[in-house]
Amino acid sequence: MSTNNITSSNTKSAMTGQGRVVILGAGESGVGAAKLAQAKGFDVFVSDYGIITDKYKAALEKLSIPFESEKHTEELILNANEVIKSPGIPPTAPIIKKLVESGISVVSEIEFAKRYTNAKTICITGSNGKSTTSLLTYHILKNAGLNVGLAGNIGQSFAAQVATEDYEYYVLEISSFMLDDMFEFRADIAVLLNITPDHLDRYDYKLENYAASKMRIIQNQTAEDVFIYCADDEESLKAIELNEPLAKTYPFSITKKVEPGAYLEETTIHILTEPNNLLTMTISDLALQGKHNIYNSMASGIVCKVLELRNETIRESMGNFKNIEHRLEHVAKISGIDFINDSKATNVNSTWYALESMTSDVVLIMGGVDKGNDYDMLKDLVKSKVKAIVCLGKDNKRIHDAFEDDVEVIVNTFSADEAAQIAFHLAKRGDVVLLSPACASFDLFKNYEDRGNQFKAAVREL
Repeated sequence: MSTNNITSSNTKSAMTGQGRVVILGAGESGVGAAKLAQAKGFDVFVSDYGIITDKYKAALEKLSIPFESEKHTEELILNANEVIKSPGIPPTAPIIKKLVESGISVVSEIEFAKRYTNAKTICITGSNGKSTTSLLTYHILKNAGLNVGLAGNIGQSFAAQVATEDYEYYVLEISSFMLDDMFEFRADIAVLLNITPDHLDRYDYKLENYAASKMRIIQNQTAEDVFIYCADDEESLKAIELNEPLAKTYPFSITKKVEPGAYLEETTIHILTEPNNLLTMTISDLALQGKHNIYNSMASGIVCKVLELRNETIRESMGNFKNIEHRLEHVAKISGIDFINDSKATNVNSTWYALESMTSDVVLIMGGVDKGNDYDMLKDLVKSKVKAIVCLGKDNKRIHDAFEDDVEVIVNTFSADEAAQIAFHLAKRGDVVLLSPACASFDLFKNYEDRGNQFKAAVREL
């Protein structure tokens, strides 16, 4: 069966008068949206400008949902009542411009799915830490016995779960790209971890545009809802001034006392959302170490206190949580050298957090698709902690320009194998080889997972 052709194993669409829904993008998000739209009686069509993977093609065929691959046929798209688009498709894509000109509603999978569930939503966004915080929050809620799903930018599609499950709560990791296509969606609990320059190529290279996108996390919230934010993050505070929250607010800080909210006093975290119900926990008891993870743990802790979970459950879960793959993931210790996979660090701020948590000399593997990175914020950490940089990307000029005065050795490599081998030779016993690229992966790899998996395989071959 040719992937270039419009395909349906059985073109009986569910025509029940509810209208036509077209889904652009046939990945996890798009196929999940197709599943829910079909379940709700819509006439569904899926179009992907790229190649649809066998896994998702099989899922669509099983449901008898018509689809096309490697093209967008306008006459099959511009007749939609509504379009659900993948977050990866930019608003500048020709088909999106035509849809907007035609007055056809274009929404995200998250917006569409929320219409069909009464579950409470805990929505977590931020430039860094949102996957870790989402997983930690989900882990605690599940351990507390709540009927909870995990979705959004992580795990199984939100729409697919709404179609097939009956959860009372959802923890949703929400990216700025998703927020851009969310209009009536309302978060019961919204969490903003931080705002640092990321994806600026999608926002006219203006941080204020990106910040405005992040603040859509609180749109439609009421006084009954909750907004949790970092009181130490300058850009978040600026954005909050421009978009005053209506919800109950709970800040968190490691530099000052905030009540209600969460704060760090010496080595103890204090979380207080209601008078006389204080949760305290020493940072050495947290499964997640490093300054950035104190912030992540505080944000999760406030969510759990707002939901009135027991202090003992929160403490126990924060102590036994295992972090996600490709996020400061320990791969192996070889000849006394630790290898750490932080491939999920696709922006400069993530790499800053990774370096900040290192206590040994570092051979840093970085590079890839530069999204307009400003490397200045890394310079002090690179000077004090990094003995060599191994570039892993097709074009490494900006990394050389940024750090040639700060480290003695900067080497170019073009595969994970080569990068791991050279880093191993540059490191000595007691050092850390850290893959923390600060860049997207699409020049040499399919995605950051592929980059991380190839790195891990290369390390195990050493």
